[in-house]
Amino acid sequence: MFNIKKQINRLYSSSILGMLSLSGAWVAILASRGFSLAQIGFAETVFHIVCILFEIPSGVVADVFGRKKTLVASCIMRIIAAIVMVFSNNFALVCISIAFNALNYNLSSGSGDALAYDSLKSVGKESLFEKYASNQMILYRSCEGLSTLLAGLSLAVGYRIAYATGVVFGLAQLAVLASLTEVRIEEQKKEMNLWAEIFHCFRQSFLFLKDARKALVLMFSNSLVGALDILLLFFLQAKLPLAGIPVWALGIALLVMQAGGMLGARVILCIKNVRYRIIFAVAASVILLGIAMEHSGLYAVMTLGGFLSALSDDALQIRTNAILQDMFPSEQRATLISIESFTFSVIMIVFSPLAGLFFSWW
Repeated sequence: MFNIKKQINRLYSSSILGMLSLSGAWVAILASRGFSLAQIGFAETVFHIVCILFEIPSGVVADVFGRKKTLVASCIMRIIAAIVMVFSNNFALVCISIAFNALNYNLSSGSGDALAYDSLKSVGKESLFEKYASNQMILYRSCEGLSTLLAGLSLAVGYRIAYATGVVFGLAQLAVLASLTEVRIEEQKKEMNLWAEIFHCFRQSFLFLKDARKALVLMFSNSLVGALDILLLFFLQAKLPLAGIPVWALGIALLVMQAGGMLGARVILCIKNVRYRIIFAVAASVILLGIAMEHSGLYAVMTLGGFLSALSDDALQIRTNAILQDMFPSEQRATLISIESFTFSVIMIVFSPLAGLFFSWW
């Protein structure tokens, strides 16, 4: 019989193994290798160019071929990315590694949530998805916090060893993914050939969005706010040392910012009756405040700004995700989640180089 508890715990375990490494503070690592903030901004742009090209197709792959198989493919992309970075000796190889990381992100972005929601729905517990999303966000922030806390160790041992840990954790993650159970709420249309099924998935997804304008607005608004937070946290990794923070305190500061996201993931579960518009307005305002605090040049104030920004972004992300999951049809769930990630990449591909140049100038 299908065991929902084991399924969800395995998804949690996969997430932990997928995020643990010594390369969490990748901006700081690239900066320590001599790459400029403008180059780092361009590398982030490469990530989102790949995301734009493959995000929606990856969601279709998950819906047509299965979410479990797609998660396995995602893990393989992560391992390849880490291996390329270990042997990178120029900026071109760095960008290639980041491209494989983008494929890892593409293939996993909609697959995990889609599998989790349909697994819960198959046993009549889809109302628990927001709690699942909150727990996943806490795991994400915890692993990111641990990785960034070890930023000093990463710089001490060198980028090759730092990225080699990603290979080890990736292999362990593969073993966990292999134990997952594929769940489908709606049966695949057996009479269709492969290409017809792929086209059908594309068509139904876009027909849904054509009629569900609210879903499009939620996707774009959430992506815009999220992009501001992500860029702030990325560049604080490189800006805090320039603001004079002691080397020993850098990891602690980055951990504090991740803790903000963990708090936001729990706070949102306590305000279920607050209207979405209010949550969005407060989150956007606080993130803009965090960006303003980054310009203070005082590392304590900058860290507080990052903490508040992460808190607001994660709270908004979890509430938005729960609303969208309830709206999405199961048959195109991964595809529609990928379309949301696509909108995020479109925004990031514009903002990333501009932010790199801006922070370099400041």
